[in-house]
Amino acid sequence: MIRNDVVASLDLPRRAAAIVLAGGRGSRLLDLTAKRSKPAVHFGGKFRIIDFALSNAVNSGVRRIAVLTQYTSHSLIRHIQMAWGFLRGELNEFVQVLPANQRMGSDVWYQGTADAVHQNQEVIKSFNCDYTIILAGDHIYKMNYAIALAHHVEHGRGCTVACVEVPKEQASGFGILHASDDDVVTDFVEKPHDPPTLPNSPDRALASMGIYIFDTAFLLSELERDAMDPASTHDFGRDLIPRLVREGRVVAHRFESSAVNRSTDAEPYWRDVGTLDSYWDANIDLTATVPLLNLYDDRWPIWTYQPQLPPAKFVHNSDERRGVAIESLVSGGCIVSGTVERSLLFSGVRVHSNAIVELGVVLPGAQIGRGARLHKVVVDRDCQVPPELVVGEDPEHDARRFVRNDNGVTLITQSMIDRIDS
Repeated sequence: MIRNDVVASLDLPRRAAAIVLAGGRGSRLLDLTAKRSKPAVHFGGKFRIIDFALSNAVNSGVRRIAVLTQYTSHSLIRHIQMAWGFLRGELNEFVQVLPANQRMGSDVWYQGTADAVHQNQEVIKSFNCDYTIILAGDHIYKMNYAIALAHHVEHGRGCTVACVEVPKEQASGFGILHASDDDVVTDFVEKPHDPPTLPNSPDRALASMGIYIFDTAFLLSELERDAMDPASTHDFGRDLIPRLVREGRVVAHRFESSAVNRSTDAEPYWRDVGTLDSYWDANIDLTATVPLLNLYDDRWPIWTYQPQLPPAKFVHNSDERRGVAIESLVSGGCIVSGTVERSLLFSGVRVHSNAIVELGVVLPGAQIGRGARLHKVVVDRDCQVPPELVVGEDPEHDARRFVRNDNGVTLITQSMIDRIDS
């Protein structure tokens, strides 16, 4: 016999809609977000960051989705139009893009995450859904929202915050919460300088994942209440959630109970790839024999758009010229006649003869010139790396020409290369 909670979890996604907040500047990714928003940044060889939140929703059965955009949104909008048009509108399935717009009588754009959702309240009402899932569009993870939704309905407090354990030294970048044994959130503080830790783990903190589940009617009333508060910054993490915590209306949903592909002896995989270090590290980890993130599970696919490209090709076989890739991911359309080691090549990359790429993340369409040597780099899209260029061997020289952080990751863009040539 099928349990009632299982039946409920199967039905609930059809009564829910997802709102994806995808308007962030992503300034900590430096030049990678100069022409695209953070959710539109390439990841994992063929995906965009936003594909993970959207795929989680679709795979969970939540197929009414709105994506709220704001900054440098052209690349993101174009990707969603090309990648996410497979849902069937006649079945009331869709991914709608809602660009920021100025309301009548106002000369400002979105003032915060709560304000962004509030400005689209009429769209939310038109979905006629009992539950609304608010998602950040800029994290990498695989999660079954149906399980979190069932947890939300079971507790019946109006609002649920998904949370994950993080090391204390990273916790100041997140909203940190405390929860009682029955999962009621008793305290919430946004990005504290000295993060409170878990009672039994002084080196760990419980962080908000930026995922909120609301009863839709409750959400709309609370957004209206927040909009009328002149002291509010109109942000979920700074204003709305802390107030609801004080009123006892928030429940914590722990990610480990709804994480997909989680090994029993491993922490659930969730990454904020918002810095150059974290972005490089998460991509390079995919080259491991058993990476922390499983992209090979066809039961929970990550959907995306990719051009129709030929298979990757490795050319030449002599001691002077040999195309080789070792412990690397090489995407469609790539041609390699140099050496690639522990690196990730996105679609359409060319690595020319005698070039060496080690610990590199090379975005679509980039060309690595003959004899170039690159170590621990991120190469931006369509970048033309000149022949014989050496990066990763002289830190001071690298820092004068490119963006190099304290951990030795160097970001290379076309504009930086053009300044060298000039």
